[in-house]
Amino acid sequence: MDQNRRWYDKDPILSKAMKILETTNDQFQLKIAINLIKIIIEHNIETDAFRSVDDLLRAVDEGRCEKGNERWYDLDHTLRTAIQMLEHCPDEMQSKIAKDVAALIKEKIRDTYEVEVLE
Repeated sequence: MDQNRRWYDKDPILSKAMKILETTNDQFQLKIAINLIKIIIEHNIETDAFRSVDDLLRAVDEGRCEKGNERWYDLDHTLRTAIQMLEHCPDEMQSKIAKDVAALIKEKIRDTYEVEVLE
């Protein structure tokens, strides 16, 4: 029996990154989402997983939640798109992207903190 409640909990780095992202403000989430989409596209281009725009759109549509806004990331279209794209990446690619996402979150938090200290 799988004890992971959410799909991203199977990877500890991704799980931690998602927990941090969930607790951040909307503006920060949007910045991360946009960068996440870029990272996913880059990884998928390298592996030829996305051969066309249709492949990219299909990856987004596959994760669409029919019941509405049940997940924390469903409230924003850009964030939902980024997370859905990540969810439909192969596990190996998710692990690679998880490290990129964790580094990105760490960098954005550091940059935000430095700006607040300077103000």
